[in-house]
Amino acid sequence: MRRRTILSAAPLAAVTAAGLAACGSGSGGGSDASPDSLTYWASNQGTSLEHDEEVLTPVLERFTEETGISVSLEVIGWNDLQTRIQTAITSGQGPDVVNIGNTWGVSLQATGGLLDLTDSEFEALGGRDRYVEAALATGGAEGTDPTSIPLYGLAYGMYYNVQMFEDAGLEPPTTWEEMVEAAKALTDPENDVWGMSLAAGSYTENNHFAFINAVQNGAALNTEDGEPSFTEDGVVDGILRYLDLMQTHKVVNPSNAQFDNGTKSVTAFANGQAALIINQNNAHATIESQGMTPDQFAAVPFPAPADAVSDCASHLAGINLAIMRDTENVDGALQFLNFMTSEETQAELGEPFAALPVLQDAEPTFTEDAEQAEMFMEIYGERAEPLPLVPWEDQFETSVGQAMNDMFATIATGGTVTREDVMVAMQTAQDSIRA
Repeated sequence: MRRRTILSAAPLAAVTAAGLAACGSGSGGGSDASPDSLTYWASNQGTSLEHDEEVLTPVLERFTEETGISVSLEVIGWNDLQTRIQTAITSGQGPDVVNIGNTWGVSLQATGGLLDLTDSEFEALGGRDRYVEAALATGGAEGTDPTSIPLYGLAYGMYYNVQMFEDAGLEPPTTWEEMVEAAKALTDPENDVWGMSLAAGSYTENNHFAFINAVQNGAALNTEDGEPSFTEDGVVDGILRYLDLMQTHKVVNPSNAQFDNGTKSVTAFANGQAALIINQNNAHATIESQGMTPDQFAAVPFPAPADAVSDCASHLAGINLAIMRDTENVDGALQFLNFMTSEETQAELGEPFAALPVLQDAEPTFTEDAEQAEMFMEIYGERAEPLPLVPWEDQFETSVGQAMNDMFATIATGGTVTREDVMVAMQTAQDSIRA
């Protein structure tokens, strides 16, 4: 049976700057001074910021009709969202409600800038047991009240071009070794066709695969007392295994080192320039928007090596929804969280945003392919592990992810990255957090 490990957290970082707990109006605490309005920062979930606005606007209008509360919406791209949130917490100028990457849950909790969701708040939300337990656990450090709730569930899968595989007489791979061999067979650099495409210039994508490969090797990214442990053999070997897709196996176009987000690798896949990509289930919408029909692509779980310790196929990905601590409309914000995680809204947004439901026993709507839906739900529920639930998780993302960006850039420009190079990079990243 696959293990699920909710990694223990170190004590929350002390918030020493007076401004860190400020938000919204900058008042001394949450209130209902502005009961008729909310400001909402949404993350980019669809094919563009404009697409997200088109999807969310009628949903938010329905909320206004039901509650009388108007919502001012801003959709923010992933390259900017975390910085915008941190700036809002520090400056006291921010929204009432905000989407966050669920991997940031504990880091943002530690700032003191988000509202604690105690039993009283969860009573207004219909109870804790409405949500997938593991997804709710990403909202805060173990043993604390969370400061965010799950909104959209996501899990990685490995997408493949059905026609390319059929023409080559290949079956979808079930192990890392089979994946590499299939990618080699489908790589044709002279015709600008590659076995795989990676977002090799995206620090967020790279740190995800540092984690997944480490877990497959039986390693963790933090010790039992919550300290970073990036130099374990399983971590270093997992990162090198991933880098070697471009370096040793040469199944990834070196230009992918400039792909700073997952959409660029999806575009290469949809254009027939890559036979395989590893992406979250919301790639469905983008792939189809690029011109592929559902019968032209399919997905299988991201494979582990044949001798792997764990069959982990994804980190427990997704988007959480949080209330800024000093909102002037606590009651309205809680109504908004309840509305956005209602069965009706979850079903309505699950299709255009290709999201997995975060409610217990809810049915996915992101695809009409029942087999694909079941596979991604199985990954999300049984084969995904949460990134370290520790206050320094955001530093892990930037330090390890950026180190991998740099190593891919070295490979892309003709250099070599050795195991020792990976070890040194991980030691540097680890030391930057422990300092």
